[in-house]
Amino acid sequence: MEELDVYKALGEEGFRRLIAEFYTQVRYDDILGPLYPQNEFDAAEERLRDFLIGRFGGPQRYIENRGHPRLRMRHAPFPVTQAARDRWMKLMDHALSKVEMPGEVESILRSYFESTATAMINRSA
Repeated sequence: MEELDVYKALGEEGFRRLIAEFYTQVRYDDILGPLYPQNEFDAAEERLRDFLIGRFGGPQRYIENRGHPRLRMRHAPFPVTQAARDRWMKLMDHALSKVEMPGEVESILRSYFESTATAMINRSA
């Protein structure tokens, strides 16, 4: 399976469930929760969902609405430490385990999340 086939396999609803499960945890997390203004969780959830949908072969809503992702630049204002990266992965791992999907899709997403989360680290402890 190619990365751009993930959207065909998971669909809009699969991405919606995955990201909703992830943000349900983030809202109350002691490391990640404080990085978000309380009134921004819904918008952040939508942005991540739209980004991932476009990244993995679906409609390009993220780019249409926000332009090029520029992930490092967009995350620069936030203190993304190794601990924050590890917590992000822990919560996303939990979300991945809660949403049914083909094993190959999960493997592709997990690999992408691991490498991208590491690339977002921008502060030392």
